[in-house]
Amino acid sequence: MQDTHAWSGRFSEPVSELVKKYTASVTFDNRLAEFDIEGSLAHAAMLNKCGVLSDADLAAIRDGMGEIIADIRAGNFEWSVDLEDVHMNVERRLTDKIGDAGKRLHTGRSRNDQVATDIRLWLRAQIDTIVGFIAELQTSLLDLAEANADTVMPGFTHLQVAQPVTFGHHMLAYVEMLSRDAERMTDCRKRVNRLPLGAAALAGTTFPIDRFYTAQLLGFDDVCHNSLDAVSDRDFAIEFTAAASLVMVHLSRLSEELILWMSPRVGFIDIADRFCTGSSIMPQKKNPDVPELVRGKSGRVVGHLIALVTLMKAQPLAYNKDNQEDKEPLFDTADTLIDTLRIYADMMRGITVKPEAMRAAVLQGFATATDLADYLVKKGMPFRDSHEVVALTVRHAELQGVDIADLSLEKLREFSTLIEADVFTVLTPEGSLAQRDHVGGTAPNQVRAQIARHRARLAG
Repeated sequence: MQDTHAWSGRFSEPVSELVKKYTASVTFDNRLAEFDIEGSLAHAAMLNKCGVLSDADLAAIRDGMGEIIADIRAGNFEWSVDLEDVHMNVERRLTDKIGDAGKRLHTGRSRNDQVATDIRLWLRAQIDTIVGFIAELQTSLLDLAEANADTVMPGFTHLQVAQPVTFGHHMLAYVEMLSRDAERMTDCRKRVNRLPLGAAALAGTTFPIDRFYTAQLLGFDDVCHNSLDAVSDRDFAIEFTAAASLVMVHLSRLSEELILWMSPRVGFIDIADRFCTGSSIMPQKKNPDVPELVRGKSGRVVGHLIALVTLMKAQPLAYNKDNQEDKEPLFDTADTLIDTLRIYADMMRGITVKPEAMRAAVLQGFATATDLADYLVKKGMPFRDSHEVVALTVRHAELQGVDIADLSLEKLREFSTLIEADVFTVLTPEGSLAQRDHVGGTAPNQVRAQIARHRARLAG
Protein backbone atom coordinates (compact mmCIF):
# COMPACT_ATOMS: atom_id res chain seq x y z
CA MET A 1 0.00 0.00 0.00
CA GLN A 2 1.32 3.42 -0.91
CA ASP A 3 2.17 5.68 2.03
CA THR A 4 -0.25 8.57 2.27
CA HIS A 5 2.32 11.19 3.26
CA ALA A 6 3.52 13.69 0.67
CA TRP A 7 7.10 13.15 1.82
CA SER A 8 7.04 9.32 2.01
CA GLY A 9 9.61 8.74 -0.76
CA ARG A 10 12.46 9.77 1.56
CA PHE A 11 11.75 7.08 4.17
CA SER A 12 12.34 3.33 4.25
CA GLU A 13 9.51 2.48 6.63
CA PRO A 14 6.10 3.96 7.36
CA VAL A 15 5.38 6.19 10.31
CA SER A 16 4.20 4.21 13.33
CA GLU A 17 0.56 4.49 14.33
CA LEU A 18 1.57 6.02 17.67
CA VAL A 19 3.64 8.71 15.95
CA LYS A 20 0.78 9.41 13.52
CA LYS A 21 -1.58 9.99 16.40
CA TYR A 22 0.95 12.03 18.37
CA THR A 23 1.94 14.34 15.51
CA ALA A 24 -1.39 14.74 13.74
CA SER A 25 -3.17 18.07 14.10
CA VAL A 26 -6.20 17.51 11.89
CA THR A 27 -8.45 16.83 14.87
CA PHE A 28 -8.18 20.49 15.85
CA ASP A 29 -6.82 22.40 12.84
CA ASN A 30 -9.66 21.30 10.57
CA ARG A 31 -11.43 24.47 11.68
CA LEU A 32 -8.95 26.27 9.42
CA ALA A 33 -10.30 24.47 6.35
CA GLU A 34 -12.18 27.31 4.70
CA PHE A 35 -9.33 29.72 5.39
CA ASP A 36 -6.92 27.16 3.95
CA ILE A 37 -9.03 26.98 0.80
CA GLU A 38 -9.28 30.76 0.61
CA GLY A 39 -5.48 31.01 0.74
CA SER A 40 -5.06 28.21 -1.81
CA LEU A 41 -7.40 29.87 -4.28
CA ALA A 42 -5.49 33.15 -4.00
CA HIS A 43 -2.19 31.28 -4.42
CA ALA A 44 -3.52 29.51 -7.52
CA ALA A 45 -4.74 32.80 -9.00
CA MET A 46 -1.31 34.31 -8.41
CA LEU A 47 0.46 31.35 -10.04
CA ASN A 48 -1.84 31.70 -13.02
CA LYS A 49 -1.15 35.44 -13.28
CA CYS A 50 2.59 34.74 -13.22
CA GLY A 51 2.35 32.06 -15.90
CA VAL A 52 3.15 29.13 -13.61
CA LEU A 53 -0.35 27.60 -13.63
CA SER A 54 -2.51 27.19 -16.74
CA ASP A 55 -6.01 28.59 -17.13
CA ALA A 56 -7.39 25.07 -17.30
CA ASP A 57 -5.67 24.04 -14.06
CA LEU A 58 -6.90 27.19 -12.31
CA ALA A 59 -10.46 26.52 -13.42
CA ALA A 60 -10.24 22.91 -12.23
CA ILE A 61 -8.83 23.98 -8.86
CA ARG A 62 -11.62 26.50 -8.38
CA ASP A 63 -14.30 23.96 -9.26
CA GLY A 64 -12.78 21.30 -7.04
CA MET A 65 -12.38 23.64 -4.08
CA GLY A 66 -15.99 24.73 -4.48
CA GLU A 67 -17.11 21.13 -4.13
CA ILE A 68 -14.86 20.61 -1.11
CA ILE A 69 -16.24 23.68 0.66
CA ALA A 70 -19.75 22.39 0.04
CA ASP A 71 -18.80 19.00 1.49
CA ILE A 72 -17.23 20.60 4.58
CA ARG A 73 -20.24 22.82 5.24
CA ALA A 74 -22.59 19.85 4.80
CA GLY A 75 -20.52 17.75 7.21
CA ASN A 76 -19.67 15.26 4.49
CA PHE A 77 -15.89 15.69 4.54
CA GLU A 78 -14.05 12.80 6.19
CA TRP A 79 -10.89 13.92 7.97
CA SER A 80 -7.99 11.48 7.98
CA VAL A 81 -5.34 11.34 10.70
CA ASP A 82 -3.14 9.52 8.19
CA LEU A 83 -2.99 12.79 6.22
CA GLU A 84 -1.77 14.58 9.34
CA ASP A 85 -3.30 18.04 9.00
CA VAL A 86 -5.99 20.14 7.38
CA HIS A 87 -3.74 21.14 4.47
CA MET A 88 -2.92 17.62 3.32
CA ASN A 89 -6.52 16.49 3.79
CA VAL A 90 -7.81 19.25 1.54
CA GLU A 91 -5.04 18.79 -1.03
CA ARG A 92 -5.57 15.03 -1.21
CA ARG A 93 -9.33 15.44 -1.67
CA LEU A 94 -8.69 18.05 -4.38
CA THR A 95 -6.30 15.73 -6.19
CA ASP A 96 -8.82 12.89 -5.98
CA LYS A 97 -11.38 15.16 -7.62
CA ILE A 98 -9.36 16.88 -10.34
CA GLY A 99 -6.19 14.85 -10.79
CA ASP A 100 -2.83 16.41 -11.70
CA ALA A 101 -4.13 19.98 -11.49
CA GLY A 102 -4.55 19.41 -7.75
CA LYS A 103 -0.94 18.27 -7.49
CA ARG A 104 0.23 21.51 -9.11
CA LEU A 105 -1.47 23.71 -6.51
CA HIS A 106 1.42 23.39 -4.03
CA THR A 107 3.93 24.81 -6.51
CA GLY A 108 5.95 27.62 -4.97
CA ARG A 109 4.75 27.17 -1.40
CA SER A 110 5.30 25.02 1.69
CA ARG A 111 3.05 23.93 4.51
CA ASN A 112 5.18 26.30 6.61
CA ASP A 113 4.01 29.48 4.88
CA GLN A 114 0.62 27.93 4.17
CA VAL A 115 -0.25 27.31 7.83
CA ALA A 116 1.09 30.71 8.87
CA THR A 117 -1.25 32.28 6.31
CA ASP A 118 -4.23 30.19 7.39
CA ILE A 119 -3.79 31.14 11.04
CA ARG A 120 -3.56 34.82 10.19
CA LEU A 121 -6.69 34.65 8.02
CA TRP A 122 -8.56 32.86 10.81
CA LEU A 123 -7.31 35.16 13.57
CA ARG A 124 -8.15 38.28 11.57
CA ALA A 125 -11.76 37.09 11.37
CA GLN A 126 -11.80 36.29 15.10
CA ILE A 127 -10.52 39.74 15.99
CA ASP A 128 -13.25 41.37 13.90
CA THR A 129 -15.84 39.27 15.72
CA ILE A 130 -14.36 40.07 19.13
CA VAL A 131 -14.30 43.81 18.50
CA GLY A 132 -17.96 43.61 17.56
CA PHE A 133 -18.86 41.75 20.74
CA ILE A 134 -16.84 44.21 22.85
CA ALA A 135 -18.99 47.00 21.38
CA GLU A 136 -22.14 45.02 22.19
CA LEU A 137 -21.06 44.59 25.81
CA GLN A 138 -20.20 48.28 26.04
CA THR A 139 -23.70 49.12 24.82
CA SER A 140 -25.20 46.96 27.59
CA LEU A 141 -23.03 48.72 30.16
CA LEU A 142 -23.96 52.14 28.77
CA ASP A 143 -27.65 51.31 29.00
CA LEU A 144 -27.17 50.29 32.63
CA ALA A 145 -25.10 53.40 33.33
CA GLU A 146 -27.66 55.71 31.77
CA ALA A 147 -30.47 54.22 33.84
CA ASN A 148 -28.34 54.78 36.96
CA ALA A 149 -26.58 58.07 36.25
CA ASP A 150 -28.02 59.46 39.53
CA THR A 151 -27.89 56.27 41.60
CA VAL A 152 -25.61 56.87 44.58
CA MET A 153 -23.27 54.10 45.67
CA PRO A 154 -20.09 53.96 47.72
CA GLY A 155 -16.82 54.12 45.85
CA PHE A 156 -14.23 51.91 47.47
CA THR A 157 -10.51 51.83 48.00
CA HIS A 158 -9.04 48.85 49.88
CA LEU A 159 -12.65 47.58 49.75
CA GLN A 160 -13.48 50.25 52.35
CA VAL A 161 -16.06 52.97 51.75
CA ALA A 162 -14.15 55.93 50.33
CA GLN A 163 -16.34 58.53 48.57
CA PRO A 164 -19.76 58.60 46.94
CA VAL A 165 -19.95 57.81 43.24
CA THR A 166 -22.82 56.87 41.01
CA PHE A 167 -23.48 53.38 39.80
CA GLY A 168 -23.47 54.81 36.29
CA HIS A 169 -19.98 56.18 36.83
CA HIS A 170 -18.84 52.81 38.12
CA MET A 171 -20.15 51.06 34.99
CA LEU A 172 -18.38 53.60 32.80
CA ALA A 173 -15.05 52.52 34.31
CA TYR A 174 -15.54 49.15 32.62
CA VAL A 175 -16.62 50.82 29.39
CA GLU A 176 -13.27 52.61 29.43
CA MET A 177 -11.38 49.36 30.04
CA LEU A 178 -13.20 47.70 27.17
CA SER A 179 -12.43 50.67 24.92
CA ARG A 180 -8.74 50.09 25.51
CA ASP A 181 -9.29 46.39 24.88
CA ALA A 182 -10.90 47.15 21.52
CA GLU A 183 -8.01 49.48 20.65
CA ARG A 184 -5.48 46.75 21.49
CA MET A 185 -7.35 44.22 19.37
CA THR A 186 -7.56 46.64 16.46
CA ASP A 187 -3.87 47.45 16.74
CA CYS A 188 -2.96 43.76 16.99
CA ARG A 189 -4.94 43.14 13.80
CA LYS A 190 -2.50 45.37 11.90
CA ARG A 191 0.36 42.97 12.64
CA VAL A 192 -1.80 39.90 12.04
CA ASN A 193 -2.73 41.25 8.63
CA ARG A 194 0.61 40.63 6.91
CA LEU A 195 1.05 37.84 4.37
CA PRO A 196 3.59 35.01 4.96
CA LEU A 197 2.66 33.12 1.78
CA GLY A 198 5.53 33.15 -0.70
CA ALA A 199 8.17 32.52 1.95
CA ALA A 200 7.79 28.80 1.14
CA ALA A 201 9.66 26.54 3.58
CA LEU A 202 12.04 29.24 4.79
CA ALA A 203 14.05 30.75 1.90
CA GLY A 204 11.44 31.79 -0.65
CA THR A 205 10.88 30.05 -3.98
CA THR A 206 12.59 29.77 -7.37
CA PHE A 207 9.29 30.30 -9.17
CA PRO A 208 8.28 33.75 -10.40
CA ILE A 209 5.64 34.89 -7.92
CA ASP A 210 3.84 38.11 -7.04
CA ARG A 211 3.33 38.16 -3.29
CA PHE A 212 1.73 41.59 -3.32
CA TYR A 213 -0.92 40.32 -5.73
CA THR A 214 -1.70 37.43 -3.37
CA ALA A 215 -1.84 39.88 -0.46
CA GLN A 216 -4.28 42.05 -2.40
CA LEU A 217 -6.54 39.08 -3.17
CA LEU A 218 -6.61 38.05 0.49
CA GLY A 219 -7.03 41.55 1.91
CA PHE A 220 -3.66 41.71 3.63
CA ASP A 221 -2.14 45.14 4.24
CA ASP A 222 1.42 44.01 3.48
CA VAL A 223 3.65 40.97 3.13
CA CYS A 224 6.12 39.60 5.66
CA HIS A 225 9.42 40.90 4.31
CA ASN A 226 11.80 38.21 5.57
CA SER A 227 11.12 34.62 4.58
CA LEU A 228 12.73 33.14 7.71
CA ASP A 229 10.67 35.34 9.98
CA ALA A 230 7.51 34.84 7.91
CA VAL A 231 7.28 31.10 8.57
CA SER A 232 8.49 31.12 12.19
CA ASP A 233 6.85 34.25 13.62
CA ARG A 234 4.10 33.71 16.16
CA ASP A 235 4.37 37.14 17.77
CA PHE A 236 0.94 37.98 16.42
CA ALA A 237 -0.58 34.99 18.24
CA ILE A 238 1.11 35.93 21.50
CA GLU A 239 0.06 39.55 21.10
CA PHE A 240 -3.54 38.52 20.49
CA THR A 241 -3.54 36.21 23.51
CA ALA A 242 -2.08 38.99 25.65
CA ALA A 243 -4.83 41.36 24.53
CA ALA A 244 -7.42 38.65 25.14
CA SER A 245 -5.98 38.06 28.62
CA LEU A 246 -6.49 41.71 29.48
CA VAL A 247 -10.12 41.57 28.35
CA MET A 248 -10.65 38.52 30.54
CA VAL A 249 -8.89 40.17 33.48
CA HIS A 250 -11.20 43.18 33.15
CA LEU A 251 -14.26 40.94 33.04
CA SER A 252 -12.90 38.94 35.97
CA ARG A 253 -12.69 42.15 38.01
CA LEU A 254 -16.27 43.02 37.11
CA SER A 255 -17.30 39.45 37.95
CA GLU A 256 -15.75 39.77 41.39
CA GLU A 257 -17.77 42.92 42.00
CA LEU A 258 -21.02 41.39 40.76
CA ILE A 259 -20.47 38.41 43.05
CA LEU A 260 -19.87 40.66 46.05
CA TRP A 261 -22.74 42.99 45.20
CA MET A 262 -25.19 40.09 44.84
CA SER A 263 -24.33 38.70 48.27
CA PRO A 264 -27.22 39.27 50.73
CA ARG A 265 -24.72 40.93 53.06
CA VAL A 266 -24.24 43.64 50.43
CA GLY A 267 -27.40 43.44 48.34
CA PHE A 268 -26.55 46.10 45.76
CA ILE A 269 -27.81 44.14 42.76
CA ASP A 270 -29.59 41.03 41.62
CA ILE A 271 -28.64 38.95 38.59
CA ALA A 272 -31.41 37.48 36.46
CA ASP A 273 -32.23 33.87 37.27
CA ARG A 274 -31.18 32.63 33.82
CA PHE A 275 -27.55 33.36 34.69
CA CYS A 276 -27.62 31.65 38.09
CA THR A 277 -28.00 28.16 39.49
CA GLY A 278 -29.26 26.63 42.71
CA SER A 279 -27.81 24.23 45.22
CA SER A 280 -28.27 20.47 45.33
CA ILE A 281 -28.79 20.61 49.09
CA MET A 282 -29.70 24.21 50.05
CA PRO A 283 -33.02 25.19 48.44
CA GLN A 284 -32.63 28.88 49.24
CA LYS A 285 -29.43 29.36 47.28
CA LYS A 286 -29.09 31.44 44.12
CA ASN A 287 -25.49 31.19 42.97
CA PRO A 288 -23.89 33.67 40.52
CA ASP A 289 -22.32 30.88 38.46
CA VAL A 290 -21.72 32.86 35.27
CA PRO A 291 -19.55 35.60 36.82
CA GLU A 292 -17.80 32.97 38.93
CA LEU A 293 -17.00 30.93 35.85
CA VAL A 294 -15.80 34.03 33.98
CA ARG A 295 -13.49 34.73 36.91
CA GLY A 296 -12.18 31.18 36.58
CA LYS A 297 -11.85 31.21 32.81
CA SER A 298 -9.66 34.32 33.01
CA GLY A 299 -6.95 32.06 34.46
CA ARG A 300 -7.42 29.69 31.55
CA VAL A 301 -6.77 32.42 28.98
CA VAL A 302 -3.82 33.86 30.89
CA GLY A 303 -2.46 30.29 31.00
CA HIS A 304 -2.66 30.11 27.21
CA LEU A 305 -0.60 33.30 27.01
CA ILE A 306 2.11 31.76 29.17
CA ALA A 307 1.98 28.58 27.09
CA LEU A 308 2.55 30.47 23.83
CA VAL A 309 5.38 32.57 25.23
CA THR A 310 7.03 29.43 26.58
CA LEU A 311 6.49 27.65 23.26
CA MET A 312 8.52 30.27 21.39
CA LYS A 313 11.22 31.12 23.89
CA ALA A 314 13.87 28.62 22.75
CA GLN A 315 13.09 28.05 19.10
CA PRO A 316 15.86 28.61 16.56
CA LEU A 317 14.96 29.89 13.10
CA ALA A 318 13.07 28.92 11.10
CA TYR A 319 9.96 26.72 11.39
CA ASN A 320 9.91 23.92 13.98
CA LYS A 321 7.28 21.30 14.71
CA ASP A 322 6.84 22.93 18.12
CA ASN A 323 4.71 25.51 16.35
CA GLN A 324 1.96 22.98 15.86
CA GLU A 325 1.28 23.57 19.57
CA ASP A 326 0.27 27.17 18.91
CA LYS A 327 -3.19 26.31 17.61
CA GLU A 328 -5.05 24.77 20.54
CA PRO A 329 -4.21 27.59 22.99
CA LEU A 330 -4.98 30.16 20.31
CA PHE A 331 -8.25 28.53 19.29
CA ASP A 332 -9.39 28.11 22.89
CA THR A 333 -8.47 31.70 23.73
CA ALA A 334 -10.64 33.06 20.93
CA ASP A 335 -13.51 30.66 21.71
CA THR A 336 -13.45 31.45 25.42
CA LEU A 337 -13.29 35.21 24.88
CA ILE A 338 -16.08 35.27 22.30
CA ASP A 339 -18.37 33.12 24.46
CA THR A 340 -17.61 35.26 27.51
CA LEU A 341 -18.31 38.55 25.75
CA ARG A 342 -21.58 37.25 24.32
CA ILE A 343 -22.91 35.98 27.64
CA TYR A 344 -21.72 39.07 29.51
CA ALA A 345 -23.53 41.44 27.14
CA ASP A 346 -26.75 39.54 27.83
CA MET A 347 -26.12 39.20 31.55
CA MET A 348 -25.61 42.93 32.06
CA ARG A 349 -29.05 43.48 30.53
CA GLY A 350 -30.39 41.24 33.30
CA ILE A 351 -28.96 43.23 36.22
CA THR A 352 -31.43 44.71 38.72
CA VAL A 353 -29.97 47.60 40.72
CA LYS A 354 -31.04 48.22 44.35
CA PRO A 355 -30.51 51.97 44.94
CA GLU A 356 -31.70 51.96 48.55
CA ALA A 357 -29.08 49.43 49.61
CA MET A 358 -26.36 51.35 47.80
CA ARG A 359 -27.31 54.65 49.41
CA ALA A 360 -27.51 53.08 52.86
CA ALA A 361 -23.99 51.75 52.39
CA VAL A 362 -22.71 55.22 51.51
CA LEU A 363 -24.03 56.52 54.82
CA GLN A 364 -22.22 53.82 56.79
CA GLY A 365 -18.67 54.80 55.90
CA PHE A 366 -18.27 58.59 56.34
CA ALA A 367 -18.06 58.85 52.57
CA THR A 368 -18.33 62.65 52.55
CA ALA A 369 -15.40 63.24 54.92
CA THR A 370 -13.18 64.39 52.05
CA ASP A 371 -15.91 66.82 50.99
CA LEU A 372 -15.78 68.41 54.43
CA ALA A 373 -11.99 68.69 54.16
CA ASP A 374 -12.32 70.34 50.74
CA TYR A 375 -14.98 72.66 52.14
CA LEU A 376 -12.58 73.88 54.84
CA VAL A 377 -9.79 74.39 52.29
CA LYS A 378 -12.14 76.56 50.23
CA LYS A 379 -12.73 78.58 53.40
CA GLY A 380 -9.00 79.22 53.70
CA MET A 381 -7.67 76.38 55.85
CA PRO A 382 -4.50 74.55 54.66
CA PHE A 383 -5.38 71.05 53.46
CA ARG A 384 -3.23 69.21 56.00
CA ASP A 385 -4.94 71.14 58.80
CA SER A 386 -8.38 70.44 57.34
CA HIS A 387 -7.46 66.75 57.10
CA GLU A 388 -6.73 66.68 60.83
CA VAL A 389 -9.91 68.58 61.71
CA VAL A 390 -12.07 66.20 59.73
CA ALA A 391 -10.31 63.16 61.20
CA LEU A 392 -11.24 64.39 64.68
CA THR A 393 -14.80 65.05 63.52
CA VAL A 394 -15.11 61.54 62.10
CA ARG A 395 -13.76 60.03 65.32
CA HIS A 396 -16.41 61.88 67.32
CA ALA A 397 -19.21 60.87 64.94
CA GLU A 398 -18.06 57.27 65.04
CA LEU A 399 -18.19 57.26 68.84
CA GLN A 400 -21.70 58.69 68.67
CA GLY A 401 -22.74 56.10 66.10
CA VAL A 402 -23.84 58.73 63.55
CA ASP A 403 -22.65 60.13 60.22
CA ILE A 404 -20.93 63.52 60.18
CA ALA A 405 -23.93 64.88 58.26
CA ASP A 406 -26.06 64.03 61.32
CA LEU A 407 -24.00 66.26 63.65
CA SER A 408 -25.47 69.62 64.48
CA LEU A 409 -23.95 72.83 63.16
CA GLU A 410 -23.00 73.75 66.70
CA LYS A 411 -21.12 70.50 67.19
CA LEU A 412 -19.36 70.82 63.83
CA ARG A 413 -18.26 74.36 64.71
CA GLU A 414 -16.54 72.96 67.82
CA PHE A 415 -14.01 71.44 65.41
CA SER A 416 -13.67 74.58 63.23
CA THR A 417 -15.32 77.97 63.37
CA LEU A 418 -14.95 78.15 59.57
CA ILE A 419 -17.89 75.75 59.28
CA GLU A 420 -21.17 77.48 58.46
CA ALA A 421 -24.73 76.43 57.62
CA ASP A 422 -23.89 75.85 53.96
CA VAL A 423 -21.75 72.85 54.98
CA PHE A 424 -24.77 70.54 54.81
CA THR A 425 -25.03 71.02 51.06
CA VAL A 426 -21.71 69.17 50.67
CA LEU A 427 -22.20 66.53 53.35
CA THR A 428 -24.99 64.67 51.58
CA PRO A 429 -24.07 62.02 49.02
CA GLU A 430 -25.90 63.96 46.31
CA GLY A 431 -24.08 67.14 47.24
CA SER A 432 -20.77 65.31 47.09
CA LEU A 433 -21.57 64.02 43.61
CA ALA A 434 -22.65 67.41 42.31
CA GLN A 435 -19.36 69.03 43.26
CA ARG A 436 -17.33 66.64 41.12
CA ASP A 437 -18.52 68.29 37.94
CA HIS A 438 -15.54 67.99 35.60
CA VAL A 439 -14.45 65.69 32.80
CA GLY A 440 -14.05 62.22 34.25
CA GLY A 441 -15.89 63.15 37.44
CA THR A 442 -18.82 61.31 38.97
CA ALA A 443 -21.36 64.17 38.81
CA PRO A 444 -24.52 62.83 37.11
CA ASN A 445 -24.36 65.34 34.25
CA GLN A 446 -20.74 64.31 33.60
CA VAL A 447 -21.80 60.66 33.60
CA ARG A 448 -24.43 61.46 30.99
CA ALA A 449 -21.91 63.40 28.93
CA GLN A 450 -19.52 60.44 28.95
CA ILE A 451 -22.33 58.08 27.96
CA ALA A 452 -23.12 60.31 24.99
CA ARG A 453 -19.46 60.39 24.00
CA HIS A 454 -19.20 56.60 24.08
CA ARG A 455 -22.45 56.13 22.17
CA ALA A 456 -21.25 58.50 19.45
CA ARG A 457 -17.95 56.62 19.23
CA LEU A 458 -19.68 53.26 18.93
CA ALA A 459 -22.11 54.59 16.33
CA GLY A 460 -19.22 55.96 14.26
